[in-house]
Amino acid sequence: MTATFRFTISATDGAARTGTVHTPRGDIRTPAFMPVGTAATVKAMLPGSVRATGADILLGNTYHLMLRPGAERVARLGGLHRFMNWERPILTDSGGFQVMSLAGLRKLTEEGVRFKSHVDGSVHHLSPESSMEIQRLLGSDIVMCFDECTPHPATEPVAAESMRLSMRWAQRSRDAFGDRPGHALFGIQQGSVFRDLREESAEKLRAIGFEGYAIGGLAVGEGQEAMFGVLDYAPGMLPADRPRYLMGVGKPDDIVGAVQRGVDMFDCVLPSRSGRTGQALTRFGAVNIKNARHLDDPRPLDPECSCPACSHYSRAYLHHVFKAGEIISSMLLTWHNLHYYQELMQGLRDAVAAGTLEDFARAFHARRAEGDVEPL
Repeated sequence: MTATFRFTISATDGAARTGTVHTPRGDIRTPAFMPVGTAATVKAMLPGSVRATGADILLGNTYHLMLRPGAERVARLGGLHRFMNWERPILTDSGGFQVMSLAGLRKLTEEGVRFKSHVDGSVHHLSPESSMEIQRLLGSDIVMCFDECTPHPATEPVAAESMRLSMRWAQRSRDAFGDRPGHALFGIQQGSVFRDLREESAEKLRAIGFEGYAIGGLAVGEGQEAMFGVLDYAPGMLPADRPRYLMGVGKPDDIVGAVQRGVDMFDCVLPSRSGRTGQALTRFGAVNIKNARHLDDPRPLDPECSCPACSHYSRAYLHHVFKAGEIISSMLLTWHNLHYYQELMQGLRDAVAAGTLEDFARAFHARRAEGDVEPL
């Protein structure tokens, strides 16, 4: 185990890379998908089950944890890793996205954001300095700068003003983060869909200097075509020797396309949220287990999948427990979805290492285009 945070690239294929983020709590294989553990838990999963899917790192949410149970309480109880029984790396977001989404419940100034809690209506203030302190108390391995997530759509002047505020906050985050060996601070590129703003943002972030860089302000309603349009150039604006993290992405085909464009890290609530709502994400696309076509189907969800849902249960059973509102439905479908995502990431890593990423992507899209198996 290394005592420092560093990133090594072992192979490239076009713009895509595969490598390892080395942290004191363990290595993170890239491209990596981080399951979202918003409130110190990946919903419907035990930590050991999440690890069994192949996850090397989890994401925690600063906004939710600062409100409940409170960062100071988590620190008193030994930090977030001990609190949630996950000893591998944890990345925490800054809280900015959640605060910005509160709309009428918050007031934005140069200093930071004042907002009302969605839990009890209490008033809080979040700034670059307080976000860094909260994340320090949580003990996360990768800390995100406090930024404003630019809404979409936004005019270029609005996007420019928002981006420049985030860059001032990035400098304040860097100053407040201080010297924390073994921990990393990631800067966040903003600029909406405007190339010149993305370049300005990247230039300012490079001047400040970070252990990793995120691409923010995407997956906020702009659509895949616009997102890929930005990803055609945005990753290349960031230092090649540091990990690149696309925040809040995404669907399996989003991830494949982003890896092809040079992104290393991802997170999204989709696999766990879909599991709880009866949607299985598979190599042949999304399967809605609540549909009546599965009522008498003795076949597994995916015969090529080795997760517990596919290895031990039929589509008919999965349909039944979802319809009956049984907790095991969320457990099994979430496990399946996270397993599928980690299997996809391993496939991407192997393909980049072998120099066959384009073949992998073609086969991926062709398989999904076939759709689900025919009903019995």
